[in-house]
Amino acid sequence: MAEIADSSLTFDREQKGSLYARAGVPDYWIVNLTDRVLEVHREAGSDPSAPYGWAYRSVQALSGRDRIAPLAVPSAIILVADLVP
Repeated sequence: MAEIADSSLTFDREQKGSLYARAGVPDYWIVNLTDRVLEVHREAGSDPSAPYGWAYRSVQALSGRDRIAPLAVPSAIILVADLVP
């Protein structure tokens, strides 16, 4: 699952992130246009302080020449610079 965020960044992190974690989405990415990074959210788990009771325990901010592979297709290596303008 991926979102492209500028003005919706907080909503995407908190509200949508909690919903996706609760739904069991293992790999949630936010193309953060404000900070020009790709946020990779993984390892969903119960969190009573999250809006819907679930959150991601692992969050990485990647930029520039960093590379990432989606969990669903580990052989598909993506250059972050191709996603973040």
